[in-house]
Amino acid sequence: MSEMVRETMEYDVVIVGAGPAGLSAAIRLKQLDANLEVVVLEKGSEVGAHILSGAVLDPSGLNKLIPEWKEKGAPIDVPVKEDNFYILGEAGQIRLPNFLMPPLMNNHGNYIVSMGNVCRWMAEQAEEIGVEIFPGMACSNLVFGKTGEVKGVVAGEFGRNSDGSIGEAYEPGMELHGKYVLLSEGARGSLAKQVIEKFNLDSECDVPKFGIGMKEIWEVDPDLHNEGEVTHTMGWPLGFKSSGGSFVYHLNNNQVYVGYIVDLNYKNPFISPYMEFQQFKHHPKIKKLLTGGKRIAYGARAVTKGGLQSIPRATFPGGALLGCSAGLVNLPRIKGNHNAMHSGIEAAESVYNAIKDDRFGDTLLDYDLKLKTEAVGKDLKKVRNVAPLNARFGPLGGLILGGFDMWFQTIFKFSLLGSLKHGKSDSESTESAAKHKEIKYPKPDGSISFDRLTNVSFSMTNHEENQPCHLQLDNPEIPISVNLPQFSEPAQRYCPAGVYEVVKTEEKERFVINFQNCVHCKTCDIKDPSQNINWVTPQGGDGPNYPNM
Repeated sequence: MSEMVRETMEYDVVIVGAGPAGLSAAIRLKQLDANLEVVVLEKGSEVGAHILSGAVLDPSGLNKLIPEWKEKGAPIDVPVKEDNFYILGEAGQIRLPNFLMPPLMNNHGNYIVSMGNVCRWMAEQAEEIGVEIFPGMACSNLVFGKTGEVKGVVAGEFGRNSDGSIGEAYEPGMELHGKYVLLSEGARGSLAKQVIEKFNLDSECDVPKFGIGMKEIWEVDPDLHNEGEVTHTMGWPLGFKSSGGSFVYHLNNNQVYVGYIVDLNYKNPFISPYMEFQQFKHHPKIKKLLTGGKRIAYGARAVTKGGLQSIPRATFPGGALLGCSAGLVNLPRIKGNHNAMHSGIEAAESVYNAIKDDRFGDTLLDYDLKLKTEAVGKDLKKVRNVAPLNARFGPLGGLILGGFDMWFQTIFKFSLLGSLKHGKSDSESTESAAKHKEIKYPKPDGSISFDRLTNVSFSMTNHEENQPCHLQLDNPEIPISVNLPQFSEPAQRYCPAGVYEVVKTEEKERFVINFQNCVHCKTCDIKDPSQNINWVTPQGGDGPNYPNM
């Protein structure tokens, strides 16, 4: 089948991923030239099905893209009216006064939103001006031109058997070619990984850094609901040896977003990010809010946190990386959607100018420069040392030193620290199990806290079982022969969906992958200490089906 012939469709621009970055690029391209043929390919069953974000939206990107978004009915109608930051202990909390926080941390003028619903609305705006959007179309491979440039993608392959062979209902998919291909797959995208490696795009940047973010939507007692309230915490239960923290956002309809982010550079292989999240909800302040309420949705995804230092070259022959594919989240603000939109706009403008000049398949150097020096670069520059300081001095020391650095840059426009390095990758940060004690987490009570498999059912995740496993092991022996004795196989704990198990029998131990549970967070691809797991796209439409994350 290496000589497989596929149907080909030609476009001016092919965009992979219908998130805020990809949709912004599509809309901006059609704004610049209504005659451009633009297609957006989305692996989720619908636009928004795989979108998960906090989210407090800084509207700066949307203001630039669609200034009249309010008049057009964007689902952005809960302005932030109260901003809180707490350091938690097991039984109490200390509130940090807002005046101590650097101005960039102020959420005045921002909105609590469902980014899934925002993306659905953006898709409607895109289709109205002629963008073609195909959901349920996973892009499994890149297509290269005669000189090695990226000229397209393979999308919509269905019907392989679990062993990879061709099934009876096999559909080979099609090749979609473009003058340029824009990759906006989110954090740790599978095609982005390929182009970064092929074109050595990370040769001059620091290592990428990530966190795992988990989120639940709750309906709470109306008497406890405070629409527009934004709360962030650090400290208990994760403590001050590992970085992370929570968010609690009160949107409308008595709903609250409750989430927890654990930075994946933690050393102790016995840490379970998911169980840290569940334990957090039992803090008296949070438990009071949730008691009598109802959890109605759950999901998880990786969050980029490397910042300015970790952005690779964002352009390659034939295309560019957008949004979280390039790693554009502002870590202390816990915001990346505005930067995703800015990157989509800037990429679209570079592509438009290139096509106008009869260019195609070359490297859009102007986009790479604009990304790192204009709106996105300016946003990330002031916070570039927060993640390295957290890693070196812990979250409390990082809070103090990072806050000082952000204040100093706000006042004096430069940093005394320069640009600090991150050091080890997240996988390399994992220490041997022998250096740590096993953590005994409280059993979920089924009311405030829940076991992983029960919560996964609230992500509405589904995968066709008779397909190749999309969680590929480079060496199937490593989980038992290396990771288990050295690290107590942390995949059992770092996965927020219970995908990985070590099953003990009388004869031996086996590593089991329940890929049907996968919520596409890609933590395994990042945190596995042996870097033995490769996350690739399953069949299009498979995975979570988030209604309003």
